[in-house]
Amino acid sequence: MKRFILVAGLLAAVVMQKEAVAQGCSVCTKTAQGLGDKSAKGLNKGIIYLAFLPLGIIGTVSLLWWRSRSNQ
Repeated sequence: MKRFILVAGLLAAVVMQKEAVAQGCSVCTKTAQGLGDKSAKGLNKGIIYLAFLPLGIIGTVSLLWWRSRSNQ
């Protein structure tokens, strides 16, 4: 039961975050199109740069959880 609640909570958080990010994407795309190719590439690199920290944290936690579960 605890696992179900955890998975449901994480799924809800991902769905809510996706909606919040999707609202800004069209604005960023229109702005990048108006600025030119070099600015669009810079915007894409900035988005990837900002994604590294959360993805690194999630990956580290997942790896530690997986290792602890496989040792049992």
